[in-house]
Amino acid sequence: MKLARYGAPGHEKPGLIDGDGRLRDLSGVVPDLTGDVLGNTGLRRLAAIDPASLPLVEGEPRYGAPVSGIGKMLCVGMNYADHAAETGAPVPEQPVLFMKATTAIGGPNDTVVIPRGSVKTDWEVELGVIIGDVTREVSVEQALEHVAGYAVINDLSERAFQLEHGGQWVKGKSCDTFGPIGPWLVTRDEVPEPQDLSLWLEVNGHRYQSGNTRTMVFGVAALVSYISRYMTLMPGDVISTGTPAGVGLGLKPPTYLKPGDVIELGIDGLGRQRQQVVAHPSDRS
Repeated sequence: MKLARYGAPGHEKPGLIDGDGRLRDLSGVVPDLTGDVLGNTGLRRLAAIDPASLPLVEGEPRYGAPVSGIGKMLCVGMNYADHAAETGAPVPEQPVLFMKATTAIGGPNDTVVIPRGSVKTDWEVELGVIIGDVTREVSVEQALEHVAGYAVINDLSERAFQLEHGGQWVKGKSCDTFGPIGPWLVTRDEVPEPQDLSLWLEVNGHRYQSGNTRTMVFGVAALVSYISRYMTLMPGDVISTGTPAGVGLGLKPPTYLKPGDVIELGIDGLGRQRQQVVAHPSDRS
């Protein structure tokens, strides 16, 4: 299944993408796509529905993040060897974890706002993993059974905030609009091999990133297992699994986003995003 949320920010409704790619309204079945409907039991209930029985949504509504009420968003740093190399960092021996504030989360095609005074706002296409069932100290072998599905994520980053303002990375990762997710959640039964997905990103039509999840340092199952050793993963939690080479920081010379840029990105079978970049209101002339 492909599950989506559509409508104005803060007023999204749950939806399902049918076999013809049309959006169907799920609000008569569930009030929203929250963690409590994304577990194995809830997904089986949704899978039993005939999409043709659901109301068709007309027009081209805005898509929001495909999960509501996300409790935490965890990100994995340097999880592709080529990305570590381009930034001059060693390939990690254990997963590098950091948090992105949930206030950064938005829809896949929402506007990206460059933070006030920023000159180093960067892009990162990533595979997102959405947790379905409570996950605590799960084995690698059982880890994927706790995954509801997958989604495209743009892990936007302000590199000066991240690397030059002291402390940990979270400051450079958590600015408003820095967490587009979607356009939909693709359930795990439709992604039998998460370690063989091509992902790409373009800015203004120029392709900067082109990679495949098979080159992850730590795969999805290993990440879910590892993270669950240190904290309980709750239904609806999101893991952003790292980015391949081609980020602005790694280019020579470094290249960063500016107002007027258009970012497009996607992952095989998971859809694509498109974001217009604008200046922060205080920086607009």
